[in-house]
Amino acid sequence: MRLNRYLSQCGVASRRGAEEIILGGRVSINGHVITELATQVQPEDKVVVDGSPVRTETPVVLVLNKPKGYLCSRGDKQDRMTIYDLLPLKYQNLHHVGRLDKESEGLILLTNRGDLSHRIIHPSQGAEKEYEVVVDQALNQDVMAKLVKGMMTEEGFARAERTWMDGDYRAHIVLKMGLKRQIRMMLYYLGYEVTRLTRVRIGWLKLHGLSKGAYKELTPTEIERFFKEEPAKPKLERSKPGDEKDDGIEDHRPAARKRASPRVHEAEAREPRGFKPTRGKKSSPTARFSEEKPTRGKKSGSASWSSGDKPSYSKPKSKTFSPRSRSSETGRDEKPRGRSGPPARRPAPRGPRRGPSSR
Repeated sequence: MRLNRYLSQCGVASRRGAEEIILGGRVSINGHVITELATQVQPEDKVVVDGSPVRTETPVVLVLNKPKGYLCSRGDKQDRMTIYDLLPLKYQNLHHVGRLDKESEGLILLTNRGDLSHRIIHPSQGAEKEYEVVVDQALNQDVMAKLVKGMMTEEGFARAERTWMDGDYRAHIVLKMGLKRQIRMMLYYLGYEVTRLTRVRIGWLKLHGLSKGAYKELTPTEIERFFKEEPAKPKLERSKPGDEKDDGIEDHRPAARKRASPRVHEAEAREPRGFKPTRGKKSSPTARFSEEKPTRGKKSGSASWSSGDKPSYSKPKSKTFSPRSRSSETGRDEKPRGRSGPPARRPAPRGPRRGPSSR
């Protein structure tokens, strides 16, 4: 067993705190000062911390229903009441797992097992804490959504895992993180004041049948459930269209992104068969199907298309002529009446060939 884990099971400190004690040179094994964190402890070794021998204790986990007005502390300079005033002498060496402020009440664990403390307190381990909150004003679903979305507070970014309403002034909030006075600060920023705050669940353990100020010791089987079982999360059913059933629990997860469909321009509709749009500069949808001039040497029709009408075709009014056309009456070559192309060039007169001068 590693030395820091051994000290944690002895109730000296948590694993992180035990590492600081080891690095400080305050631990010795069989008379030798140890500063290596990876040191292994054997059952026959004698471990001493600050001159006092330590030994592993029987694992104890105590659950207490903390009443309002008690501090989660071993002592107070102002001589106020603490949770240890509710426990007998044999449980005075246990450390509390997390804390509840003076005005809050509900479940709190006390133990001499550092691994259990790390399992419950550290957010990455997944131990949930559920709170029943009563406020001074009526709540709504927008407030529940903002609690899940999160906000910046004096202690850092704070958010809830799940929330649901239990009446106009009562709600349930599930947390994994444990910032100082987190729920009170979040609701304060939203304009609410908490009049009562009760922790009703830690992991699988619920507040049932335990009166205020009472405590009980958990069995080894119940302790192992904190390491094996995860709290069951409520199933969030997808509501069908037209179904306005409200079960009090909202799914605040971001909606899945929809794939953007390719944009289809109105002018990119199916064109009439045999129609060829103009080339060159881009034109507006209406100008694209406007009347066009006929091409040279080929017969082509012009089409017009307005929104909501079927395409209509009409023959060109003007006739087209080839550059050279022979009249049937005179037999002479006649020029085309309309200028459909550049004027034909006359061939240059041919003369005698002139080669290089020969002497």
